[in-house]
Amino acid sequence: MSQQATNNPDKTIVQRKVAHEGDKSRQAVRELRAGLGQRTDERNAVSGGFVTDVLTTHSKLQKIIGLFIPVLFCAAAYIAYMNVNHIIVTTWLAIGITLSVLNYMLSRKYLAMEPEQRANSDWQVYFLGTHFLIGITWAFMFALIPIYNQIGGISLVVICGLLTVITFALLCTRLLKFGPVIAATPSVLAVSLTLLARVQVTSIIMMVFLLLCIVLIDRLGALMRGGHISYLKSRAERDQLVMELEASRSISEEARRRAEEANLAKSRFLATMSHELRTPLNAILGFSEVMTNEVMGPINNAHYKEYLGDIHRSGAHLLKLINEILDLSRVEAGRYELNEEATNLAYAAEESQQMIKLKASEKNVNLVMQIQPDLPQIWADARAIRQVILNLLSNALKFTPPGGTIWLKVGWTAGGGQYVSIRDTGPGIPAEEIPIVLSSFGQGSIAIKSAEQGTGLGLPIVQALVHMHDGSFDLKSKLREGTEVIATFPKTRVMEVMPAMPVSGHNETRGNRKFIPTRRKVQSPSMA
Repeated sequence: MSQQATNNPDKTIVQRKVAHEGDKSRQAVRELRAGLGQRTDERNAVSGGFVTDVLTTHSKLQKIIGLFIPVLFCAAAYIAYMNVNHIIVTTWLAIGITLSVLNYMLSRKYLAMEPEQRANSDWQVYFLGTHFLIGITWAFMFALIPIYNQIGGISLVVICGLLTVITFALLCTRLLKFGPVIAATPSVLAVSLTLLARVQVTSIIMMVFLLLCIVLIDRLGALMRGGHISYLKSRAERDQLVMELEASRSISEEARRRAEEANLAKSRFLATMSHELRTPLNAILGFSEVMTNEVMGPINNAHYKEYLGDIHRSGAHLLKLINEILDLSRVEAGRYELNEEATNLAYAAEESQQMIKLKASEKNVNLVMQIQPDLPQIWADARAIRQVILNLLSNALKFTPPGGTIWLKVGWTAGGGQYVSIRDTGPGIPAEEIPIVLSSFGQGSIAIKSAEQGTGLGLPIVQALVHMHDGSFDLKSKLREGTEVIATFPKTRVMEVMPAMPVSGHNETRGNRKFIPTRRKVQSPSMA
């Protein structure tokens, strides 16, 4: 994981936080992390990586195969009774069974140990030593029994017995480095020396074959051990991936919990501060307006009247900022409730145009309205629609220079919905700054340089309100060519116009047209 992720405060909290009782996922993360760290240390061990896992698997194998080794000793002793002294065979059998039991007990003891105690590399020496002693025991028996039969040929029983011992040595020690060679070499050497003593072509060929068997089982053991280690590595990588996924999920949950707490704290703060701020602001606005109008008597000082105007404008600006912050906070928290009703989009546009017309004339900006006739009503929040259009008009007026033009268009979309378009002849917005101006408190370079700086909340609020009506918001702009914003409302919001049904018992209808709205609950999406 990257250094940035390591320094993540959410990750630090997750690592330091005490897991809740019964939280299995966090417990699994800790176990995987401990196991992975242990395997990482084992890679630096003397005999290679994953020593503990290899020895654990070897010990489990001894508990299964180790039970058959005494049976093999008993079968060999039964065959040897025919050619070797009974006392020697009995002693040999007792030693073989003792070593087999010792190997079995060592395996059980190793499995019973704690994981941190298994890392001792001496255990691999113990296992190799035990198998070497078992190999010496088998070599002693092959040195005692006759290798040649009565007609002078090599005994088939001896060769089959030797191959069986070699096979068991490979199966029992394949996970130990040089294990098959150490376990099988004493028996092969005992038979090979006997064959070498009798200088015959057949004996030498058989001796070479047995020596090649040693090389073969060494390569087979290395392949088996390598395959098992590859499996352990892939399992460790899987555990690492699971650990990282679980840690990421825990970080995500912690970040979400902190975000929810912060959002709740913000909501409580805004709910409290909205009253605490609005009450004195209303008093400031009210008293400053009374004093400006000289209701209680004349103000003879012209500077005082100018200051009162500044106080009133500043208070109005601050109140507008507070209202915008509260609106945006409610939208982000999903608590902005739409009061939906039949709303005429064209009428809302005309109302908004009338409210801004005076400011436009004072700035010498021309307002042009283009509204398609006979537009049906839409199912929307009338106050939110007026706020959308008014914010867009105010924004366009702010950046349109004197002598410029603002076009306000309302009409049908190609898909059967309705749209509001506002285009100005302002300086425009660079393409790379469009995402900035659409973000909360974001302002472009032109807005920063302008004398009429805003709060940077108008467009985000408009965008959120349009999305709450299932609509889309598009902003198109080029430098020195102006800006156009389009708010589109889908066809599902348009109220269908149908002829009225005749009323039974009457010869006339209540009208020739009626609106059938499609009512549905609208939830406020959280802004990104």
